[in-house]
Amino acid sequence: MKGHFSWIGGQWFAPPRLRWIIVVTLSVTISLLLFPGILTKPADYSIGDVAARDIKASNDFLIENKELTEKDREKAAKDVLSVYDFDSSGVNIVLSLREAFRMGREHFGANLGAAQPDGSDQEGAEDSSRAEPEGYDVLKERFFGILELAPDEKLFSRIVKTGFQEEVEENVVRLVADVLGRGIVANKTLLKGQMERGGIVLHDIHSKKESTVVDPERFHDTAGARSHIRNQAPEIQERLGSPESAESAVALAQLLIRPNLTYNQRETESRREIARGSVKPVYFKIKKGEMLVREGERIGPEHILKLAEENRSLRGMNLVGRVPAMAILIGVLLSVLYLIGAQSMKQDARDLIFSGATVLSLFVFMCAYNFVAEEVARGFPLFSSTALLFAMPVAFGTMLISIFQGMGVAVMASLIISVLASLITDGRSEFFIYFFINSVAAAYGVRSCSERAVLIKTGLVVGLINVLLSLAVQTIYGSFYSAETIIAAASGFTGGLLAGIIATGILPLIEISFGFTTDIKLLELGNLDQPLLRELMVQAPGTYHHSVIISNMVEATAKAIQANPLLAKFSAYYHDIGKIKKPLYFIENQMGGENKHEKLAPSMSSLILISHVKDGVDLAREHKLGREIISIIEQHHGTNLISYFYHKAQERMLSRSGKVTEVKEEDFRYPGPKPQTKEAGLVMLADMVEAASRSLIDPTPARIQGMVHKIINKVFSDGQLDECELTLKDLHEIARGFNKTLSGIFHQRIEYPEIVAKITKKAKNGSADHLPTEDPGAKKPDAKAESAESLRRLGLT
Repeated sequence: MKGHFSWIGGQWFAPPRLRWIIVVTLSVTISLLLFPGILTKPADYSIGDVAARDIKASNDFLIENKELTEKDREKAAKDVLSVYDFDSSGVNIVLSLREAFRMGREHFGANLGAAQPDGSDQEGAEDSSRAEPEGYDVLKERFFGILELAPDEKLFSRIVKTGFQEEVEENVVRLVADVLGRGIVANKTLLKGQMERGGIVLHDIHSKKESTVVDPERFHDTAGARSHIRNQAPEIQERLGSPESAESAVALAQLLIRPNLTYNQRETESRREIARGSVKPVYFKIKKGEMLVREGERIGPEHILKLAEENRSLRGMNLVGRVPAMAILIGVLLSVLYLIGAQSMKQDARDLIFSGATVLSLFVFMCAYNFVAEEVARGFPLFSSTALLFAMPVAFGTMLISIFQGMGVAVMASLIISVLASLITDGRSEFFIYFFINSVAAAYGVRSCSERAVLIKTGLVVGLINVLLSLAVQTIYGSFYSAETIIAAASGFTGGLLAGIIATGILPLIEISFGFTTDIKLLELGNLDQPLLRELMVQAPGTYHHSVIISNMVEATAKAIQANPLLAKFSAYYHDIGKIKKPLYFIENQMGGENKHEKLAPSMSSLILISHVKDGVDLAREHKLGREIISIIEQHHGTNLISYFYHKAQERMLSRSGKVTEVKEEDFRYPGPKPQTKEAGLVMLADMVEAASRSLIDPTPARIQGMVHKIINKVFSDGQLDECELTLKDLHEIARGFNKTLSGIFHQRIEYPEIVAKITKKAKNGSADHLPTEDPGAKKPDAKAESAESLRRLGLT
């Protein structure tokens, strides 16, 4: 992960535009949460309460009489007639009957061709059929299967004797059609009950026509239909001329009778729901100015109904007109305060989002706390909601803002939070003053927080201030000598203590979520038992010693240039951790051994030197050192030129080609970026000055001063400090601080002749601990030449 909030990018989320997005979002959200309970907070009454004041209708409105409306809907539903589906033609029964008789005639076609009235041929057909029992049984099963009836041996035998005559078929169809045409119902008792409520709707499933029927005697039930068919037997016998044929027709018609009038419950219920929905609510009108409830009057059900409609009307007015107006007021307030505090506020996306999220979270917290306080006061009459408001721990928000963004931003946030708190508490000015004072006091108390105990101590101090303020507020309202005053004072102290406790608990979460690096975290990282520092000490002792000296240099100088001393010091500890990967390629770790760069091309050597910056950033992210330290590791070399290997590459190209060949300078420069903060610039200067100081042969104060000014001038003229906030005055203070620190490190020491004499004597005697003796005839190396060579190796000349 490249860093916290890497997802924020593009033009829409660039800081200049993001700040206005945050202002608009906060304004609209807060306004929606404020209404309708701020400017025109409605009275909250229950049945049996006594009205505290007269309440009149703010405008004309209608109130629904739900009881009368429900009665009308029930009546409309009852008036809907039951729907019955009617199959008047019995098409399926008739078709099945004709199919069965056709099949029978085809089977006995040969025997039925010469049919006589005396029935002799029918007897022959029956005898022929019975001669083939298997065919007879199959025919019987198929016949009754088509009609969907249980097989009847006696009836089938009669029909076979008639030879499946068409006359029998037609009479059966006539008998069935007659009763089906009138209608057959399964339960006539239920039908009569529905008829008594106004009749039924008869829905013909074939023609889709509907009619209303009020006479239940029009329809048959199953038994009545069969009795009606039995009464038609003499007429059928006269028509057919054969008692046996008539009996067969009547018996078969009776078996075919089934209900064709069925209750359609789904359609009936659907029509009743439509009827219910079509009934318009019954209202009674309230005129504007009409008295809804008088002061001292006991609240009843009708009052509750009127007050609810009045409150609903007010909510509609707020959403339409007052919410936008309040959003504009809050938006202007936020904009003005932002412009005032912009100079003390960082302009990156992380800080803008943190500020907006903190203000919004505090507002939601205050709304929730106000609701809880009212509920507690309702359940415990001893505690009033006003007294409990003194315990609202809003100061924890300004504590966090002060720690992460400074005192200036915290004061602006205190003003915003106090305005919002006063709006939540019905616009009471005393609560604005109360919350503003304790918020500013809390922010001031943690302005230099270097340990978590400071948060609790500040909370206790704020609690004491709250006690004094709450007593003052209670005195203003003339209730000093009361139990509520004691509760208010205790609430105030509790609120301050809770603010410190909440801030202590939330602080690590915000550090992780937003990637902030506090002084507390820096002190934890500065512990020399940190795994990364211990590894640096073991793998690259020279680099570790170099880092410790730099940390002393920057710590002594940071305060003078208004930089963060802890951030500068502990960033110096970690600025060269990338050298852990290849420690022997850096001169401070070679301990007089072989220089590995002698066997490498200058371009490869420069790549190795450059890589320690990227390796350091990777290690810092792996160990979660924080964005500030990671940035300083990335910037501590800026875009400096590795001059030693650059000139060495030029010399090598000249010796090979015999002419000057251009070597790309950008290949020998660190990738940057240049220092962006005072702390990063300070670490860069200390790094270069400390490295150069090692090459001084005789580090007198004058030589140290000259070397420091030379390095600073070189860095300044190369443009490495163009993007940070260091001024010429700051550079002067830095030079003075470096001179003082280095002079202390390279101070003169007193020689002890006796100790030197003893050591010399041991050396002459050949002791293993002897010092190398100086050959009088040997040529001493040129100190200036040696110094220049060391500077070139470090890339400083």
